[in-house]
Amino acid sequence: MWDRLAETENRYEELDRQMADPELVSDIKKLRRLAREKAGLEEVVTLYRECRAAARSLEVTRGMLSEEKDEEMASLVRQEIEGLESHLEKLQEVLKVALVPGDPSDEKNIIMEIRAGAGGDEAGLFAADLFRMYTRYAQAKRWNVEVINANESGVGGFKEVILEVRGKGVFSRLKYERGVHRVQRVPVTESSGRIHTSTATVAVLPEAEEVDVEVNPDDLRIDIFHSGGAGGQNVNKVATAVRITHLPTGMVVTCQDERSQLRNKNKAMAVLRARLLDMERSRQEAEVTSKRRSQVGTGDRSEKIRTYNFPQDRISDHRINLNLHNLTRIMEGDLDQLIDSLTTSDRTKQMQEQLA
Repeated sequence: MWDRLAETENRYEELDRQMADPELVSDIKKLRRLAREKAGLEEVVTLYRECRAAARSLEVTRGMLSEEKDEEMASLVRQEIEGLESHLEKLQEVLKVALVPGDPSDEKNIIMEIRAGAGGDEAGLFAADLFRMYTRYAQAKRWNVEVINANESGVGGFKEVILEVRGKGVFSRLKYERGVHRVQRVPVTESSGRIHTSTATVAVLPEAEEVDVEVNPDDLRIDIFHSGGAGGQNVNKVATAVRITHLPTGMVVTCQDERSQLRNKNKAMAVLRARLLDMERSRQEAEVTSKRRSQVGTGDRSEKIRTYNFPQDRISDHRINLNLHNLTRIMEGDLDQLIDSLTTSDRTKQMQEQLA
């Protein structure tokens, strides 16, 4: 491991030298590529250097103990050694986790699809709450959010809402949100005060570039129609909405939020490419694990990754057995503690699998 870390540090320093080359200023693409590579190595190199510094301090302090004659001073030195040993051990554990290779899609933008599951109107209202939660979180991160398509229910909720989220590290932060989300609360539509259980499903797809997924134009059927729902004169009276059907898979994508037919088509194609890329990723995973794992299942109440219990002000993530009692803040978009815990758990598991 230490040889690998030394090589990583050498590469980091080489990137530093290359980026300092005045001739590179004119080659923006190369400069960005080097900057991305350097940023990807920075955490590991910083931890490696901290480990070396801690190891040197420990060695020096142990040398002081061997030379110390006064018992009282020797006792203090031994306490310092224990502290340094504990600090070094923690740094090494963090470093092992940091060495786990990241997902190549972590820096990509995403297509997020939120759909009402079991629970009727309340499921649609919960889908709208999740949409608001993720939108607030994205705003706090200064990410850009655009709604691609929305199918509203009659009570202010969503049957389905598809959005694009663009920004630094979007997929790395939101990929753990995919799955079935369950809510337990008294719905606004419930007059007797009885607690209902409903669900919504969330899919998080890394945005695919044209080079990632090749789509044959002959495999597409593109329909143009008038947009529905609330909107201005142009939205409703001019045929700008686009429906794309991918004939080989039967996949259908609709976009009608933009006033421009071309923008609606481009957005629909972005969703289609993301879904096709996700389908290919799932196929590849199935070949390795011999078991295809779906992101969202059927939306049934029993297939849950997380429960939002409003009467008890508790949110429970069932994948890592985490319970938090700050549900109101989380629904306002304060997701970092939850996502950080999921990220740490995932990287620890990957590290253990590598060591095994």
